[in-house]
Order: sequence, then structure tokens, then C-alpha cells
Amino acid sequence: MANQNDKFKKVISHAKEYGYIFQSSEIYDGLSAVYDYGQNGVELKNNIRDYWWKAMVQMHDNIVGLDAAIFMHPTTWKASGHVDAFNDPLIDNKDSKKRYRADVLVEDYVGKLDAKIEKEVKKAAKRFGDAFDKEQYLATNPRVVQYKEKGDAILKRMGKSLENEDLADVKALIEELEIACPLSGSRNWTDVKQFNLMFGTKLGASADSAMDLYLRPETAQGIFVNFLNVQKTGRMKIPFGIAQTGKAFRNEIVARQFIFRMREFEQMEMQFFIKPGSQKKWYDYWKEHRLKWHLSLGMGEDNYRFHDHEKLAHYADAAADIEFRFPFGFKELEGIHSRTDFDLSQHEKYSSKKLQYFDHEENKSYVPYVLETSIGLDRMFLSVFSNSLVDETLEDGSSRVVLRLPAVLAPYKAAVLPLVKKDGLPEIARKIVEDLKWDFNVMYDEKDAVGRRYRRQDAAGTPYCITVDHDTLEDNTVTIRHRDTMEQQRVKITELKDIIKKEVDVKSWLMRM
Repeated sequence: MANQNDKFKKVISHAKEYGYIFQSSEIYDGLSAVYDYGQNGVELKNNIRDYWWKAMVQMHDNIVGLDAAIFMHPTTWKASGHVDAFNDPLIDNKDSKKRYRADVLVEDYVGKLDAKIEKEVKKAAKRFGDAFDKEQYLATNPRVVQYKEKGDAILKRMGKSLENEDLADVKALIEELEIACPLSGSRNWTDVKQFNLMFGTKLGASADSAMDLYLRPETAQGIFVNFLNVQKTGRMKIPFGIAQTGKAFRNEIVARQFIFRMREFEQMEMQFFIKPGSQKKWYDYWKEHRLKWHLSLGMGEDNYRFHDHEKLAHYADAAADIEFRFPFGFKELEGIHSRTDFDLSQHEKYSSKKLQYFDHEENKSYVPYVLETSIGLDRMFLSVFSNSLVDETLEDGSSRVVLRLPAVLAPYKAAVLPLVKKDGLPEIARKIVEDLKWDFNVMYDEKDAVGRRYRRQDAAGTPYCITVDHDTLEDNTVTIRHRDTMEQQRVKITELKDIIKKEVDVKSWLMRM
């Protein structure tokens, strides 16, 4: 656990040091669980969003985009169930006066069991070497099986209790497991209570006539209320999808773990409208398809797993998370949900407008079912950033910090470095920057010795460094250095564009799906 904490602290400090993420309003001592993306962070964030959009919208003939407003008519949230049921179960520790999400305390307990399983697997892999069969070991080792069964039983019980709104049993579970306050070590807990997560605001010029509104807690409802607008104007035939990225807001009382759980965050969602009865087929399709998208970034198959929900929303008939191995353990990265016809039926009921699709093949109208894929852009950022940060020991015994971002997502694709600040080298370097920046985000860097500049660009995540030296004056060649291998090769200036394109081209990455 200490190791995980150290790694996570490094991620947070590196993100600040290299211009990726800053505490919001830091000069005023910051605002809890609100963050700003710095000059490198905004580029990485934009690149992740573009990578998702290209895969989701551009590469699918039957999926289109939308950008709905953050403010929506308040009845929207009554229809969606958020006014009555968008709650978190909270528990206070009487000694530390700290408030926690009861379900997260229990999940963290189960996470420790997962960590024990992981430890056993590592020990066994070391012991048995090449003969080690991980699947068989997980299924047969008595200690591992015991940990797994205990964890599953705990989550099943909690899921049932939350579904039945039996908050007393959630507290009883916390007491039975002897879960202590992480801050004080005390087990002196209050009862579990529900707390609504929506931010309220007002619309209107005067206090008397102002309308009570909410900041949207998710982007999906903007898609549902525009279902007919998009379907009719785009002449869309079922099955078809509507994708959207945008800000959402939740008054997380227990926001924590850096940008993993924030009060203002960004979602990338796609709602896929389908024929009733076909949801199982599409649920399986999108589970597989979305995992392939994650794997296309080359961050390691072992870092992903599916978690099927024990506790389903009352309107869902299937739900699973793609979980990622963050520095603090496996946590949800993306959700795939079979939402049946709940959303459109509810908006039909509350708006008194028909939200149906006329199926010419079947010659009848029906309310479509919905299959949802929903991913947090900030969580995706954290998964990419934390997985890429490596302390590397080199062959000569020295070490370097390198941010091995997938090149397609890196903020800057190349840095151009004149060896010295004289003899016409800066002029050639700047000319190369001017030429390349039509196609890629590139930067010019002339401060410090070239070795230190290499290290700085490694730590910032730049895939290529291009060095202009005195030989360049003679033969128009430069040294290009690769971030991950540190290999250097001499190439013509005219070849640079093709070399970089080969490494960062979206097509070559998405073709891995």
C-alpha cells in the first residue's frame, strides 16, 4: 500500500511540475477537488477527446455528435430520476469528524483483499517461473479462492442493501468488517444517510422570479431530449448512436484521489438507440468494442478488467465497468449500460411529447431501447498519465524519469533543439519548427546542455527530440532521438515529417482495434 501511495504522490507532483495539472485557484489556497489543466495537460486532454471522437463518431456511419447545453429545464431531472434518487450513502466518523462514502469504504476494504491476491500471484509467479499458470492458480489456490469469495460476498451483500435502501445493514457491514476511519483509526461511526449530489443554481434577473435549475450531473439527458431532433434531421435509422463530450457537475462530499473524483469533470458518452429485444447483442458488442479501443493505446492488457454490476439501476437489465489499474488499485474507467427504454419513456411521460421511432421495416412505432457507453475524460487522463510515468534505471547505472505517453496522445510530438545558440543553428532549428507545426504540435528548446534538454523532454512525454548541429550546415541532416529507446539516428530534414507521422498517426493506432 505504501508503494502505491508513493507512486501516486509522484504522479501528482509530476503533473504539476511539467504543466499538466494545477490546483484550481491555488494562489487563494485552492478549491477542494477542483483542478485546472495546464499548458501540457490541455493538449493531452484534447488529444484523448479527439482520439475517442474519431473512433466513436468519425469511424461509425451510424453515430453522430451533439453538444447540448449544461443548463436544462428542471423537469428533465425529475423525469430522469435525479431529483429523487441521485444520492450517495454517507457516513461520518464521530472522532475525526470526517465524512466518507459508505460504499467506497467497503470497496476499499475489498480492494485490500484484491491487493493480497495480487501479492500471492506475484510470489507464485516468481516461485514457478515459466511453468506458472495464472488462471489455474487463481481458481485453485485455497488462500486466493478464500480472499476472492470473501470479497465477492461483501460486494454482493452491499449491493443488495443499497438496492433495498437498507442503510442500517450497510453500517452493520462496516462494523462487522471492523473498518476504521483512514484518518484517525477510530471505528466510532454515525448511521449511514443519503445525500443528493446535484448542484442547484438559479436562472433569472430577479430573486422573486428566478427559476431553480441544476448544473447537469451527467451529459446523457441532453442526448435523450434531443433524440427526435437528431433522428429526424439526420434521417437516422435504428440502430444509431448520438455521442457527446462535455462538463458535468456533482457535489461530491468525499471527492478525492486527485482528478479521479472531482466536482467538475468531463464525460465522453454515446447513447446507442436500438430495437427492443436486441440489447443483449449490442451490450456484448459494445463491451468488446470499447475494450479494444482502450487496448489500442498499448497500455497493457493486464491493466484492464471487466466488473459486472451486482447492484443494477432499477431501469437497467445489464451493466459492466471497464476497470483500470490506477496507482490506488483497480477502479472504474468506463461504464457500459443496457438502459432499456427507461429514459425515453420517462421523458415522454413528463413532457407529454411522443419520443418514438417509426420502423418502416416492421411498419410500427416504438420507444427505442438504449445501450450506453460512458467514460470520464479526466479518469482517462489519469489512467494514461499514471501508467506512462516511469522511473527507469539505465545500463550505466544512472536513472531518468520518462513519461511514456502513447505518442498519438502526447501534447508535443517533437522538440527541436539547436546544439548551441550560435553559428546559425537556432535559425535552422526555428525553420524546422515552422515547417513541422503545420502538421504537428512541436516546440523549440534551446536552454541548458543538450543532455539536460533530452531529460526534460523525456519527463514531459515528448516522443522525439530533433537536434540541429554543425553537420546540419553541411548536409541538411539532423539527429532524431526517440524518447522510449533513447536511440538516435541521422536523417535528412526532409524525412522528419514522415518519421513523426508514422509514429503519431491516429489511423495506425486505431487500426490496432
